[in-house]
Amino acid sequence: MKKKWMALVLTMIMVIPGLVACGATGTKATTTASAKTYKIAMICDSTISDGGWGAACYNAMVAAAKDNGFETQYTDGISSADFASSMRSYADLGFDLIFAPGNQYTDAVKEVAADYPDVDFALLNGTVETKNIASILPDAKQIGYMAGALAGLMTKTNSIGFIGGMELDTTKAKLACYEAAAKAVNPAVTVNSAYAGSFSDTAKGKEIAASMISINDVDVMFGDASAVDSGAREVLAGYKDKYDIGQPSDLLAIQKSDVVICSVVTDNATMLGLCMKDVMAGTFGNKTVYGDLSNGALSVGTFSSAVSEDVKTQYLAAVEKIKAGTFIK
Repeated sequence: MKKKWMALVLTMIMVIPGLVACGATGTKATTTASAKTYKIAMICDSTISDGGWGAACYNAMVAAAKDNGFETQYTDGISSADFASSMRSYADLGFDLIFAPGNQYTDAVKEVAADYPDVDFALLNGTVETKNIASILPDAKQIGYMAGALAGLMTKTNSIGFIGGMELDTTKAKLACYEAAAKAVNPAVTVNSAYAGSFSDTAKGKEIAASMISINDVDVMFGDASAVDSGAREVLAGYKDKYDIGQPSDLLAIQKSDVVICSVVTDNATMLGLCMKDVMAGTFGNKTVYGDLSNGALSVGTFSSAVSEDVKTQYLAAVEKIKAGTFIK
C-alpha cells in the first residue's frame, strides 16, 4: 500500500510540471499566433531593374521593410490602365500597406483607397492626405536646385539638358528650379528640356539624349524619368566629356559609371519606414512625410573623378545655401 501511495505521489510530481510546461507552451503559441506579420506591396510602371527610379524605390521599400519587419511584394512594368486593378489585387490579398512610387498614381490611389478603408496607401511625391493615404514628399525644388547648380558648374558648352517622364507638378518644379540654379551659378547657360511621355520607354530616352547632343551640344543632363534616364545614359556613354546627374539613389555607389558625375540622393527608405511605423501603431494617414536637406532625406551622392576639387567646393557651398534657403531669393 505504501509503495502504491509513493508511486501515486511520484506520478503527480511528474504530471504537474508537464501541465505547467503545457500551459507555458500554450501561452507562447497563442502569443506567436496573435503576432501580426505586416505586408507591403509596390506597384511600378517602370521596372525594378531600370537602374534608376524604379530600382531605387524598390530598394527603399526592401530596406524599410527589413528594418520594420514587413514582408514585401511588387508588380512592375504595368500600364496606367492597370494601376488600380494591381492595387486592388494586393488589397484583396490582405496587404497592409501599398506603396505607389510617384505622383502619376494619385488618381488610382484615391479610387482604390476609398474602396478599401482598412488598407493604407503611401504615395510618393503625392499631395493627398486622407485617413488611409499618406504622402511622401521629397522637396522637388531642392532636388532641382541641387542638380541645376552642379550642371551649371560642370558644363563646358554652356548647354545642359533635362528629361522629364510626364508633365507632373513635381517634375515641372524640378525643371524650373534646375534652370534657375544653373543660371545662378552660370548666367551663360542654356537649358534644353523635353518630356518623354513615359517612365519606361528607354528608347525614347536614347532618342531625346541623342537629339540634345547633336543639335544643342548638351554636355550635362539630369532626368526625372526613371528607365528613360537609363536610355539617356547609354547615349552619353558613347561620348567623351558628356555627363549625367543621377537620382534618387547614389548611382556611383551602386554601379561603376563613367557617365554619372554625382547624384541627388533621396532617402525614401527612411520616409517609407516612418509610414510603416504609423501602420503598426494605428496612426497612419492624414499627413505628409516631408524630406529635404535639413532632415537628411536629401543629400549629395558620390562624386566621380570628372568633378574637380574647385567645382566640388563651389557646389557644396551652393548646397549649403540651398539648405539654408539663401541660394535663390
